[in-house]
Amino acid sequence: MSKKYKKHTLDKRIKWLKAIEDGDSVNHVSIVYGIDHSELMTLWLRYQRDGPLALKKKDYVQSSGYDREVILRDIEDNCLTLPEAAAKYSISLYAIKSWRRRVRNSGIKELYNEKKRGRPPKDMGRPRKKKPEEMTELERLRYENERLRAENALLKKVRALVEEREARLREIGRKPSKD
Repeated sequence: MSKKYKKHTLDKRIKWLKAIEDGDSVNHVSIVYGIDHSELMTLWLRYQRDGPLALKKKDYVQSSGYDREVILRDIEDNCLTLPEAAAKYSISLYAIKSWRRRVRNSGIKELYNEKKRGRPPKDMGRPRKKKPEEMTELERLRYENERLRAENALLKKVRALVEEREARLREIGRKPSKD
């Protein structure tokens, strides 16, 4: 079963952090409002560091493999928790978890693999036409041959349509036009 992610508004975030400032624990607030504990902890650490600017959504910035490796090494060397690292580097907690999983499964080189997201492009489009001066003799002849075949197929189709029309007109007793 897939997990549904909620989008949290700025008002909700302010409400949570005010509750923590008023003395409620992060665990209590996460249980009462139904927020992931790690996510709330990351938000709280960012709020302590940056103030109200930390509550606004940030633009997506794609990190390089080197940046990912530096962040993971910093977590290991300085014994940072994932929420602390996410707050320190202003990145998603889930991104760090994903990087760690990839390194655990496939090694550190996996961080440098830039996989394109989304559906791969299809090569269904027509290839770009070359100008006659760009073509070799063989390509020119093949192009001319292809053009003549298409022209021949079109003429056969037109002839078949004209004959079909004439046959229909003969059936109803009319003579075909001379056009």
